[in-house]
Amino acid sequence: MNVQHKYAQVNGLNLFYREAGSRHNPTVLLLHGFPSSSHMYRNLIVRLADRYHVVAPDYPGFGSSDQPTPEEFTYTFENLAKLMHDFTEQLQLERYSLYVHDYGAPVGYRLAVMHPQRVQGIISQNGNAYEAGLEPGWAPIRAYWNNPDDAAIRQGVADLLSIETTRHQYVNGTRDPESISPDNWNHDQIHLDRAGNAEIQLALFYDYRNNLTAYPTWHDYFREYQPPMLVAWGRHDMFFGVKGALAYMEDLRNVDVHLLNTGHFPLEEELEISVKLILHFLDTQVAAQ
Repeated sequence: MNVQHKYAQVNGLNLFYREAGSRHNPTVLLLHGFPSSSHMYRNLIVRLADRYHVVAPDYPGFGSSDQPTPEEFTYTFENLAKLMHDFTEQLQLERYSLYVHDYGAPVGYRLAVMHPQRVQGIISQNGNAYEAGLEPGWAPIRAYWNNPDDAAIRQGVADLLSIETTRHQYVNGTRDPESISPDNWNHDQIHLDRAGNAEIQLALFYDYRNNLTAYPTWHDYFREYQPPMLVAWGRHDMFFGVKGALAYMEDLRNVDVHLLNTGHFPLEEELEISVKLILHFLDTQVAAQ
């Protein structure tokens, strides 16, 4: 199945996205996390596209999308969600399943709250929505929330944008680090190292605190609309722990939780089991809708 590499101009920004599969099939919207882009879905897209229409955009400042300055675009998760909303409108995606990973969760769950009737199902791979899921790895960013003007704290957060940290996110918690291609962190780092990108990432780190205050709204959405959900979670994630995966069972009746023996990026080490779980979920919970 051929993957198309496209651009859509949305609100004056060129947004890159990958698309595959027939639009006559149910749509799956893949929302990436930090520090990645739609590149993280390169292997998954081709495995889904013979049965589903798959769309994977890059946020501004990530991947191959435009990188407006913070003066030109205010980098908050609310604004990323609004932009993704306008992107789905432009592509006329009237109904879809959400796949959320990392930053994709606060973007995707805001989309769901905006238009709950559009969401046919949700797949979460280390896409957190509960404070219980936040691991000690968040300590430097939590300190930044409390003291954003402290130079030492700010530098400590900026250090998270290094190639060493980017690599660590991919290999930490994996069974076989040598099986994880360095193309992943090298690809991400090219974008992180662009002039002006550090300010963008720091703005999103600081705004992440507003996701915690939005958690109750997302929980209300879960309880009221009860979207079917698959949770296929890398259990050794240094940022989003197992408690975050299990917490979905508090609010959702139709939820299937699987804890995979890997780290933050399950698609790298557990692609086959992820594909099997995702296709089973989509085939049984979404295709018949």
